[in-house]
Amino acid sequence: MLRIVRYVALALLVLLGGLWGLAWMGRAPGEGVAEAFVRRLAGIAGADMPAPSAGGVQMPQGMALGGAYALTDQSGRAVTERDYAGGFSLIYFGFTFCPDVCPTELGAMAAAVDLLGADAARVTPIFITIDPDRDRPEQLADYVARFHPRLVGLTGTTEQVAQAARAFRVYYAKVTPPNATDYLMDHSSFIYLTGPDGRVRSLFRPQTSPEDMARAIRGQLGGRAG
Repeated sequence: MLRIVRYVALALLVLLGGLWGLAWMGRAPGEGVAEAFVRRLAGIAGADMPAPSAGGVQMPQGMALGGAYALTDQSGRAVTERDYAGGFSLIYFGFTFCPDVCPTELGAMAAAVDLLGADAARVTPIFITIDPDRDRPEQLADYVARFHPRLVGLTGTTEQVAQAARAFRVYYAKVTPPNATDYLMDHSSFIYLTGPDGRVRSLFRPQTSPEDMARAIRGQLGGRAG
């Protein structure tokens, strides 16, 4: 019996190792190995995978992202997800001291909003910091104004930011590069489109073009009930 268990465990390890290798070799541009691995595992398990929006990431059916949060905007006003209910939000998690990735993704978000034309009024662009120790409201106010006049900046206590990040499954951690005098934030870099219910409708990989993003957003706006 013990020998059978060992054989089964070895076969499982070989299978998972093979899937990891296939995920590494067959991942889409901008897709992480772990994301590709989960996608292949879901396929083997028979989970339904809906067709992604343009520039979007496939998520197994039943996987929910988004939800409740309580934060403070760049003017110092306390807000929750309910302040943006009834419309769509385009959300990015980052930090103002980010040297390159955050400005690039926020620039793409801003360009996508502008490409929406008259429909832009139905979408609120939001930047949520994952560095609340440094990104206070006054810091955010200066930062978001550089990208788009309608971009909202949100911060809060360490616990409030952690709750918001958990709702969207955002990874982040403080890192101090060698010979550096201050820390940076390592973090995932997806852009989330949430619907009127606060749940994620589309998930955009890093370096998604503004054109693809705007096209996917229009698709969701057109499909809105009511």
